[in-house]
Formats: sequence, structure tokens, C-alpha cells
Amino acid sequence: MASIRHEIVIDASPEHIWDVLRDVGAVHERLLPGRVVGTRLEGDQRFLTFPDGHVVRELIVTIDDDSRCLTYSVVEGARPPLEHHHASFEVRPEGDGAGRLIWTTNVLPHTRAADVRVRVEHGAREMKQAIEAAAPASHPPG
Repeated sequence: MASIRHEIVIDASPEHIWDVLRDVGAVHERLLPGRVVGTRLEGDQRFLTFPDGHVVRELIVTIDDDSRCLTYSVVEGARPPLEHHHASFEVRPEGDGAGRLIWTTNVLPHTRAADVRVRVEHGAREMKQAIEAAAPASHPPG
């Protein structure tokens, strides 16, 4: 099994980053607007609709507010096609007022790792842009 770990610093508070990530029903509005055009929840399943009409079905495994960790699995509709997909997002403080997003993805077959890595890196940059654009402005003490 291939494991892909990608980290990116986001210029927003860890609380704000986590608020966006844990809002699992608003991917199309808050996390990947434009990349995802619709999000629907049915119990612990999430359905993401893409601009071309393609739908990915995910299982939301864990939303842990204490550790700011979200785990999920793509169970149908993965691009590229995968035998297994399990991923997690973690949010950690980074310096003064920023956060580090750690996205770990485990996939089979391992031969798809390079394709998945490109998608993860691109997706992380898009998430960073959306989260920073919507981050509350910081106010200097005074």
C-alpha cells in the first residue's frame, strides 16, 4: 500500500481551518468551491459532485474535534480508479496565527501513488486558497 503525506501551511488560524474541514456537508462552498459543485450527506456517507457530473462516494470515518483530525475513505468513484483509499486531514498550529494542514492518503494499488500524489498536491493548494480567502481578518492588539 502506498502512503502519500502532504503538508501545507495555511495563513489562517487552526480553528478556522478546522471549522472549514469539519464542515463535511459544505465542501462545494467552503473547501473546494468550483472544483466540487455539490455535496450531499446521507448518514456517514458523503457524495461529492464535480462539474462534469461525476460523483464520488465517501465514508466519513471520524471527525475528532479534540485532535482536529478528520478521516474518510473513497468507496466509489475514485479518480484514478483505486482498490482502496483511506485518508486523513490533521490541523496543527504553525507559528503565529497560521495552521499546518497534514493530508495523509493510503491507496492500493501502490502503482497509482504518483497519480494520487499529483491530485493531493493540487487539491491542497486549492484548499489553501479557499480557506485563506474566507479567513477572518486578524486584528492587531490595541
